[in-house]
Amino acid sequence: MSQSKARITALDFARALAIFGMIIVNYKLAMQAENSGPGWLQSIAGLFEGRASALFVVLAGIGVTLMTSKARSSMNGELIRQNRNSLYKRATFLFIAGVFLLLMDWSADILHYYAVFMLVAAVLITVSNNKILGLFSFILVASQLFLVIFDYTKGWNLSFKEYTGFWTIEGFIRNLLFNGFHPIFPWLSFFLIGMWFGRKGWLSKEHRSKVLIYSLSGTVVFESLSFFLIKWASPVLGNEAAHYLFGTKPMPPTMLYVLSGICSAMAVIAICLYVVDKFEQSVLTQALISTGQLSLSHYIGHVVIGLGLLHVTGYLENGSLVFAMAYGSLYFIMAIIFSHMWRKWMTRGPIELLMRKLC
Repeated sequence: MSQSKARITALDFARALAIFGMIIVNYKLAMQAENSGPGWLQSIAGLFEGRASALFVVLAGIGVTLMTSKARSSMNGELIRQNRNSLYKRATFLFIAGVFLLLMDWSADILHYYAVFMLVAAVLITVSNNKILGLFSFILVASQLFLVIFDYTKGWNLSFKEYTGFWTIEGFIRNLLFNGFHPIFPWLSFFLIGMWFGRKGWLSKEHRSKVLIYSLSGTVVFESLSFFLIKWASPVLGNEAAHYLFGTKPMPPTMLYVLSGICSAMAVIAICLYVVDKFEQSVLTQALISTGQLSLSHYIGHVVIGLGLLHVTGYLENGSLVFAMAYGSLYFIMAIIFSHMWRKWMTRGPIELLMRKLC
């Protein structure tokens, strides 16, 4: 397998891991099982919170960069126009798919945010690396300031399960930009750093060890910084305010959360590069790569099929973390088997084929 091919399949492998983490987090959320179950299981489930989705978005940024690399390097006007039109169409498709899930009462959807990321990517195809990094920094700093200036809880009930006025223009825009599950401020930062990272060419063998070491070190540094800032600020600001400003949970998404999430995502990607390079012939590795290649189908499927089955059988909102994680793990195993079999006959997943045909 060539280095280029290995890098792309490693991204698919990482995408499969991101989907697994998102399934666990989303099923735990849907079943209202956040605070149930033994402490050790809560700790394991908590590792995926905000990290799996962050990995998914960083990978999206890298993927778009690889997709548009030829147009960017050649600066061919026609090729740039074609790439932009393709991204515009994909954004429209993803927005419609996201609204469909929202209408199914799935408030944690990421696809309609993803659509905005695609629009931004279309505009930034020919923009320099420094400008992308500058925009990343602006989004990151502005997002932290917004947490201080605006009311992050506006629209949410006390449990952050229901959003009042979501389908109004004001509520939808506020949720999209500021206080939804994956708001543009600051989630666009994950996408932008993915674009920047993809352009730097740091997925090669000679760089992966540095990426792994620096990203793991960064995760430790930002998590430690969060811990000590909360500890020092709590006596002055109060424990709740200190966690609000300096925590590394996805809600509210602080600057430290974004930086820690980026580092953990990069670490996972680097590890996946090693795994695919060493175990590329393994049946499990190939099956996980196939699962990552069907990630859009699995994302929609885990809501429509997975949660739909629970709704029909009356097991939704059962409050059991053990059941949520067991069900999520079983669903992911079935997704792996389905992906492995599907890819024997088809080049793309069901939803991916539909998007390809329309976009």
